[in-house]
Amino acid sequence: MARDPNVPDAFDVVTVVVLRRPDDAPEMSDEELDALQARHLAYRAELAERGLIVANGPFDAQSDPSYRGMSVFACDPAEAARLSAEDPSVRAGRLAYDVMEWWTRAGSLAFPLAGGPVGERRTMPD
Repeated sequence: MARDPNVPDAFDVVTVVVLRRPDDAPEMSDEELDALQARHLAYRAELAERGLIVANGPFDAQSDPSYRGMSVFACDPAEAARLSAEDPSVRAGRLAYDVMEWWTRAGSLAFPLAGGPVGERRTMPD
């Protein structure tokens, strides 16, 4: 069987974590939410400073308001899940997360703040 010409020869594979608000998120006062958000942002900033997150930010104008934001990690999915589980907002039950590998055409993504390559180059398995 011939290879589909629409499938790239190579892919760059990165780890993505999508944060979402669970249906059963606990209610909190405005003061508690503000303090939790500050801890969440500080934790994400620390991961970025350590080079573990190379792109990060909230969503807006999305079709499903439960989706809150996304991070591209410079580690494998298991490590990204472990790090995401330690996020203060996840620990408090205000956020949940989904971890996945994102395959994009080789060379189509760049992370200039990363200081080096992110993810790994792969070919599509037969």
